[in-house]
Amino acid sequence: MRPGQCHFVSGRRWALNLPAPTEETILAAIGEIEVLPLSTAVDRSGDLDGSNDTVVDRITDEDGLTGIGECDAPPGVIKAFVEMPCAHQWSQSPRRLLVGADPVETVALWEQLYEATAYPGRRGLGIHALSAIDIALHDLAGKQLGLPIYKLLGGARRRSLTPYATIFPGLPQGRTISQVMDEIGQLFTRALDLGFRAVKMEVLFEDLVSDRELVALIREGRDMLGEGITMALDFGYRWRDWHDAKWVLDKIADCDIYFAEAALLHDDLHGHARLAQHSPIRICGAEHAATRWEIREWIEVGQVSVVQPDINRCGGFTEIRRIAEMAELYGVQVIPHGWKTGITAACGRHFQAACPAAPLFEHLSPELFDSPLRRELVSPEPIIEDGRMGLPDASGLGVELDPAAVEKYLIRD
Repeated sequence: MRPGQCHFVSGRRWALNLPAPTEETILAAIGEIEVLPLSTAVDRSGDLDGSNDTVVDRITDEDGLTGIGECDAPPGVIKAFVEMPCAHQWSQSPRRLLVGADPVETVALWEQLYEATAYPGRRGLGIHALSAIDIALHDLAGKQLGLPIYKLLGGARRRSLTPYATIFPGLPQGRTISQVMDEIGQLFTRALDLGFRAVKMEVLFEDLVSDRELVALIREGRDMLGEGITMALDFGYRWRDWHDAKWVLDKIADCDIYFAEAALLHDDLHGHARLAQHSPIRICGAEHAATRWEIREWIEVGQVSVVQPDINRCGGFTEIRRIAEMAELYGVQVIPHGWKTGITAACGRHFQAACPAAPLFEHLSPELFDSPLRRELVSPEPIIEDGRMGLPDASGLGVELDPAAVEKYLIRD
């Protein structure tokens, strides 16, 4: 057998390069993995809403404990990937590999799945699928051990958490810029009333405004928030030329902007580097990047100050922990993207708790964006007071699926 292949010990798989555990040390093995594709069935193709659908992996051990995870990708495609039949050593079924394994061995399982799906996976959708599995494994392992996930990631590195609220009224879709800004102002007020002290203003105004008008609107947004509130910006990949982006950032240099997200095309790393070298504001990106290998390119080639991998797309907890450790070596912050359901929101809380390089994390509030899946799929919701959340204290993720919501939104064959 090759290194990394598995054999059975008392009905469980164990990597050949690890000593076989005794029966006394074995917790319940994985008995089943379910892939639950969910959708609100609302056509949002004319807007941007990643919370409109999701795919949830539910992993159950032999004692009946369950762990859940999700990824931001087409649900039907992820379901097919996880359930695909084995073809050869580099194209194996994730479901078949997982059943009988020890869920606590999260890193070993990540490596095994990564190598066993090298042909169809390795980047993109394959890593997205692996992300949901890894999150569910951490949730299940935490429940088996009676520990919150942040303790499995090394323990708390801070006493409280600092979420930021994304303020997004949707794309203009026929509204005037005055109407859009009025809604942004209302959402700002609501966010502050909810306890947020950090917000990100989405300025995805398309061609409704010129760059010069955009500067005035950003200044209006800062005036709405007032001093003392952390403010970031998301430009939605507005520019193709880094000079144009720099012109706007220079004009708002005195607005105390924490970071500028998605200024240029996602894959224009050299353009990001030129912008980062000349911008008075932190440049960030990499929300679509998968694995530490792609994030390293963003850091070394793109020279950004902040990377924003999504835990449900970059490879789950196992991979974002590696990303965070690497980012520390470069002096780069990790502020994960988080526009999905309450599962991803919980992931952001545990990650920031354990990561000193994460000063903030994105928290999609169900009070600030009308998303049925975000509002209904899991509970409970954390409390925010004066910009802070307490550390999670329940085992695993600390949230549970609502069976009624799963039944309501499940995509049936």
